[in-house]
Amino acid sequence: MPTYQYECTKCSHSFEQFQLISAKPIAECPQCGGSVRRLIGAGAGILFKGSGFYKTDYRSPSYQKGAEAEKKSNAPEKKADSNRKPSETKTTPSSPRPNP
Repeated sequence: MPTYQYECTKCSHSFEQFQLISAKPIAECPQCGGSVRRLIGAGAGILFKGSGFYKTDYRSPSYQKGAEAEKKSNAPEKKADSNRKPSETKTTPSSPRPNP
């Protein structure tokens, strides 16, 4: 629900009223009973929540593709062991189990 700001045309009393959008505007001043007019408000403040907003958040698709390519080229190389095939791994013979 928005907060509306009113001003009395008779006594210049200013006040705010928390109302539904569908509610009719207030017509009478609570202080003197004169007629009131609804003022144009400043609106709601902008709240920035989260990790932040950066100039790179809304870049062109070509810029985003270039940034992804740069990320991939700067990625650390994988260890040589992780590139081995299973057949290249060393196996040790297991010792036979004694029969009970």
